[in-house]
Amino acid sequence: MRDDDLCYLPATDLAAAIRAKALSPVEAVEAFLSRIERLNPLLNAYCTLTAEAAREAARQAEAAVLAGRPLGVLHGVPVSIKDLIITRGVRTTWGSKIYEHHVPEEDAPVVERLRAAGAILLGKTNTPELGWRGSTDNLIFGPTRNPWDPGRTAGGSSGGAAAAVAAGLGPLAVGTDGGGSIRIPASFCGVYGLKPSFGRVPLYPASAAEALSHAGPMTRTVADAALMLEVMAGPDERDRNSLPADGARYARAIEGDLRELRVAWSPTLGYAAVDPEVRALAEAAARRFVDLGCEVEEADPGFADPQTAWATLFYGSIAARLDGYLPEWQDRIDPGLLRTVEKLRGLTAFQFAQAFFQRAALWDVTRRFFARYDLLLTPAIAVPPFELGIVGPSEVAGKPVGPMEWTPFTYPFNLTGQPAASVPCGWTRDGLPVGLQIVGRRHADATVFRASAAFEAACPWADRRPPTAPR
Repeated sequence: MRDDDLCYLPATDLAAAIRAKALSPVEAVEAFLSRIERLNPLLNAYCTLTAEAAREAARQAEAAVLAGRPLGVLHGVPVSIKDLIITRGVRTTWGSKIYEHHVPEEDAPVVERLRAAGAILLGKTNTPELGWRGSTDNLIFGPTRNPWDPGRTAGGSSGGAAAAVAAGLGPLAVGTDGGGSIRIPASFCGVYGLKPSFGRVPLYPASAAEALSHAGPMTRTVADAALMLEVMAGPDERDRNSLPADGARYARAIEGDLRELRVAWSPTLGYAAVDPEVRALAEAAARRFVDLGCEVEEADPGFADPQTAWATLFYGSIAARLDGYLPEWQDRIDPGLLRTVEKLRGLTAFQFAQAFFQRAALWDVTRRFFARYDLLLTPAIAVPPFELGIVGPSEVAGKPVGPMEWTPFTYPFNLTGQPAASVPCGWTRDGLPVGLQIVGRRHADATVFRASAAFEAACPWADRRPPTAPR
């Protein structure tokens, strides 16, 4: 098998081949490192590479296989970790000059669990400073480029993770999502990304926007993400928001059918401007759920755009985290982030409390809606990937939009904490990926996986490769 084809094998196939001694972990790691060496200078998906440590881990993994020792479910499978998540002995910068030389002394819970399952760390993936925006660029490492068109963004804030998966630079990536940061780049890069239920995957140390942040898998196939979440999920005392173990076997949950599920399709959530081509592709994908046995009808949840409440909690929390670093570091902070911090430093406790009340009201409307429906489908993002060098487009479908109005479908479900995935649902005339968002009831991660897998089987995407990652 050619190395490039090996790099596009699903993680489930890689793990099975390694267990069967049909593939050496050393061979696998070398194939990925070679591909990273060739493509990462263009894409800038990885900001820190752990090549020698990965090689040593691969040698140890191979020895374990040959010795017949017990193997984890991800034994020998390469993984990348977003640079917002701490890694023992490996630089973690949060995309910020403030932390440019920070080397943690411990692993985050998710990293511990992936290592314990046998996964091999290839490196850290690029992110905007503190994950503050939906395009990936920072003052240390520069922009991450989209594998489908290097003149466009990979999205953010898990842009490096999505670009790496799309380009065959690793089968598994860990992303985080405080307002769409898994689903935006998954949609823009044509990969699968799941924001699990809030607390399903423990986060430590706490994110700057702790009350909104989730960690989750980014992969090319749904089965890979399901297996990955089985490893990542579960309580950890370092995260007081982490959920108790629910005993779910996500890798098995993807095998069920969707018959009799009640599904709502909402093209705008009642308030969003959407690119016509994106809307058409997402709507065609939503209609495929009828063929999968679902009862599908167009329906809006009935809430107003909750952007103000989300922005108060998200940007206000980041502003509070950075406040102590001003003015010493202000000339070394992303200018857009600095403007946001300066704007929100004057937020009052009253305004913050208002945002929490607005969040509670949003949930009350949403829970009533999901009493009628098992799933909600929307476009993942309102636009295709946009050009590098901007935080976001200034208009959508001819309508002027604000800073987050090009991603109106993602942040509401950070406020509610529901599981939500982006699945590739088509490509524009320019060959750019478009995602469909699948939102489930609170804690119904298994149902979102099942719906994602059924759609993947009907409309497969994993064999389509970006032009920067040819066969």
